[in-house]
Amino acid sequence: MARPASEHPTELELSILKVLWQAAPKTVDEVRDALAAAGRELTHSSVITIMNIMVRKKYLKRAKKGRAFEFTPVLEAETVGQSMVQDLLSRVFDGSAHSLVLQLLETADVDSEELAAIRQLINRKAKELNQ
Repeated sequence: MARPASEHPTELELSILKVLWQAAPKTVDEVRDALAAAGRELTHSSVITIMNIMVRKKYLKRAKKGRAFEFTPVLEAETVGQSMVQDLLSRVFDGSAHSLVLQLLETADVDSEELAAIRQLINRKAKELNQ
């Protein structure tokens, strides 16, 4: 039985998107090289197969450049991040932002700079709600 389609990018698709979000457009070989540099060795045929699937899913668009195709992300990093966090919030934490943030602060290594930035965001959000 086939696994149901996810509304979010798979782990490998997300890795490819991250490469393209850093600098696009890129060819399959450029994406493959970037993945290899990050410790993910894949064949050319594996990468092109996944990237063509991503085109069909409308995660990427491609344009012919010489003898190769160049790929550009259609999805923005912020949009994907928001969607995945919303899904996590809903499915794991039953919509409780409090529980999500509590879990994050209890399990992640948050340094003092990150904690200060989080405080600023919370203070800004509180001001917005009180206006």
